[in-house]
Amino acid sequence: MQMETLYFYVKQIDGDYAHLQRLDDPAAEPRLVARALLPPEIMEGTKLKYEWLQYEIME
Repeated sequence: MQMETLYFYVKQIDGDYAHLQRLDDPAAEPRLVARALLPPEIMEGTKLKYEWLQYEIME
């Protein structure tokens, strides 16, 4: 079984949630994600990789 890998950047932080925008599809609707599911050190502009149901910061 192969999982899809997606790439995002943190477009906006809104309290306990973050709005994530896909890097490969800027016209797509931003994804609203609870900050508890994201690395604690994120800030607006942070690039993230989503794979195997986990988000990690891209170097």
